[in-house]
Amino acid sequence: MGQVQTYEEVIYSWFDHFHANPEVSWNEVETTKKIASILDEMNIPYKTFSDVAGLVAELGQGDEVIAVRADIDALWQEVDGEMKANHSCGHDANMSMVLGALLKLKDEKLKKRIRFIFQPAEETGGGAIEMVKHGVIDDVSHLFGIHLRPIEELPFGKVTPAIHHGAALFLSGSIHGIDAHGARPHQGKNAIDILFAIQQMLKNIYLNPFDVYSAKLTKIVADGGSTNIIPGNATFSMDVRAQKNSILDELQIRINEILKQVSEMFNTEIEWEWVDKTPGAEVSDEAMIISKKSIVEALGESYLEKPILTSGSDDFHFYTVLRPKLKAAMIGIGADLTPGLHHPKMTFKKESLIIGSKVLTTTLRNAANQI
Repeated sequence: MGQVQTYEEVIYSWFDHFHANPEVSWNEVETTKKIASILDEMNIPYKTFSDVAGLVAELGQGDEVIAVRADIDALWQEVDGEMKANHSCGHDANMSMVLGALLKLKDEKLKKRIRFIFQPAEETGGGAIEMVKHGVIDDVSHLFGIHLRPIEELPFGKVTPAIHHGAALFLSGSIHGIDAHGARPHQGKNAIDILFAIQQMLKNIYLNPFDVYSAKLTKIVADGGSTNIIPGNATFSMDVRAQKNSILDELQIRINEILKQVSEMFNTEIEWEWVDKTPGAEVSDEAMIISKKSIVEALGESYLEKPILTSGSDDFHFYTVLRPKLKAAMIGIGADLTPGLHHPKMTFKKESLIIGSKVLTTTLRNAANQI
């Protein structure tokens, strides 16, 4: 913590370091070392893992355990013409807020243990699964998360006790047709025609209009190598989302049927695999009530916002899917965040870090000391 004097300056200095030193999923080596060094300065015991990045720290005593999760990875994206790691999803903020809560709680007497999970690879959707495999929530009763929200969901000065994330599913596929001369299209099997057919059939998926869902192509690569060659081969990716896990399952069935039908229609081989899935939120009423009361206690009634729905997803919800008895809620912090999450120039009001730390401190204290 060096020469930093105030609590606020400590949090800002942590954020500045994490923001300036992003690391992508499964490669958060230096980020883990930095968190460990911060914990060493505070004399907080922690455990690292031999096979993955991230670590787990604990405060308090007793058999009962509550926990909080901070995701620590960054995105890989183009920023000012350069592909690089970039904290455009706010995980640098999440780490700083969780460490801020740890700093406030470290000298308090607590009736339960509080476990601080610094989790790798949220962006790829596998980090939470790995943490579950490593047993970090086997004895946990309540789990909390925290995340900054884009301005269209939550303005600065508002805090929600629960984010209801949607479910997401991702597909990677390839088309194996036949190249042809541009003057003789009848001799080939045009991958671009097949991609257009897939796109049109995705647009023709109709489910219950009261349910929120979308399915769209997000990457198409079809190149014959010259402007007068019709490409027979192509690769493509797909992003599929729904507010409910059951609707996402139905979309997956429909899309499998579409790809089979298009393959038969063009008599061309299409291969695909579902490469990642992030479940929708399963929010515990009990955990949400704790965070709701804590927002009012820490900040006042004027800061409290109702639970929000978002089309975004988060692998935080794998914890409750894999451990259904776990009571979980993710707190959302209004930060006037613009232009949006995952935008390479994403920015927000840094004062929201202090608000989030205060709310999380109170939430974890109340959860640890409840009977």
